[in-house]
Amino acid sequence: MRLKKDEQARFDALAQKYISDPTVQSMKNFVQHGDTSTFDHCVSVAQTCLALNERLSLGADEKALVSAAMLHDFYLYDWHEKAAWHKWHGFHHAHTAAVNAKEILNLGDTECRAIESHMWPLNITKIPMSRTAWIICLADKCCAVSEMFKTAGKNDRCG
Repeated sequence: MRLKKDEQARFDALAQKYISDPTVQSMKNFVQHGDTSTFDHCVSVAQTCLALNERLSLGADEKALVSAAMLHDFYLYDWHEKAAWHKWHGFHHAHTAAVNAKEILNLGDTECRAIESHMWPLNITKIPMSRTAWIICLADKCCAVSEMFKTAGKNDRCG
């Protein structure tokens, strides 16, 4: 989902802290879906979240939404590498991302709870409990499908 000019300006201001962070930048070294890096996936999810929130008048706090979306996959490892514990990646990475977001970037509890629930319903006990969490959960799935099936063009965002 492409952002309108005013949405892009708001996104740039809200995401700058994360986009310029070296540890967040390191997500470019990890593949998420297909040939999409974890960094690019998180940017797509965050932009999609902002667009959905705006266009559907969902009323989520934009700062919390973009912050949590930018860090929802902040787990900092390559889950494609051969390791026994990687087979559980889908169940555990949301918690790892939330811990990293809190410890490395001092993200708040509300945003960390949204990060931890983005894999619902796979993580059946981590039900999204806020507008922010529901929007991220939905946007993440839309972007993942788009990336896996390469339906988005190189400069398109998902949705």
